[in-house]
Amino acid sequence: MRKLLPLLLLMLFCQTMAWGQQQPQFTHYGFNGMQISPAYTGITNRPEIMSIYRYQWLGYDATFDDGGSPQTLLLTAHAPVRLLHGGLGINLMRDKIANTTFLTAAISYSFHINIGENKLGLGIQGNLNNIKKGRYRAIDEGDPSVPFNTSDTKYDLGAGVWYQSETFYAGGGVTNLLNAQYEFADSARAGTGKFLGENHIYVTAGYNLAVSNNLEVTPTVLLKHDTETFSFDAGTRLTYSEKYWAGVNYRHKEAVSALIGLSLFEDNALRVGYAFDFTTFNREAKAPTSHEVMVNYRLPEPVIRFKPPVRTPRYNFSR
Repeated sequence: MRKLLPLLLLMLFCQTMAWGQQQPQFTHYGFNGMQISPAYTGITNRPEIMSIYRYQWLGYDATFDDGGSPQTLLLTAHAPVRLLHGGLGINLMRDKIANTTFLTAAISYSFHINIGENKLGLGIQGNLNNIKKGRYRAIDEGDPSVPFNTSDTKYDLGAGVWYQSETFYAGGGVTNLLNAQYEFADSARAGTGKFLGENHIYVTAGYNLAVSNNLEVTPTVLLKHDTETFSFDAGTRLTYSEKYWAGVNYRHKEAVSALIGLSLFEDNALRVGYAFDFTTFNREAKAPTSHEVMVNYRLPEPVIRFKPPVRTPRYNFSR
């Protein structure tokens, strides 16, 4: 999904035509519903805080001062809100690719519909996005082809749907509904560099299959599509005694991955995971490995502090 190499950023910036922003991908997508769809917000009935740090292509050398490896930090928090018949959440993300930094702050709301014992969420998200071009060293001072240290900020919207049951989930989302366009100055401050916020569509599903009293198998899939590219992830996770898990994943034309993790504290409130990606496609243009760490903390379900009135026919008869 992230097919643009840091080395190409300077070349693409020099073109007058717009090009699309590739959004980051995570190997822990099976734990990361908030990044996939705003409809996931509050759907599990538990307030939740999560952080993922991804270091992609460790050791990649694109002759930049810091090597140019993409590095992403994601923070999410969400909770059910009974008075709103749904949930509220927030996403904060910093995605750095060579000398370009993407900052995103998003607020999500999901309206929940009970379907038997299961739930359907309909979500919407408001985004504030900032894209900053860093400094580049020009051979010729004042070269108008070299990006200047500027940034641009735009609003955008996202939407999604999510279905959650005890054993199965499925959901999807779409980003950049407004197709915001970001403009940047070059060293001559002519304003010729552009980013176009393209639509990204995500569809995911997973099924928890109990094979014994202590062992659970969870196959997962994630489909991703933008204006030009279709990609997918598919994997399987084994969970033992609801506390320890290990899994494998395949990312189309990118990498194979291994995941391990464990849950701690009462009611498995704290979950810690690590993912290792081994590059299998176009290896000559990338570094061999990527690394990802997830920390997730789930609070207990909110306690209902009021009881609904109990109606009795005692006082319903007129005298």
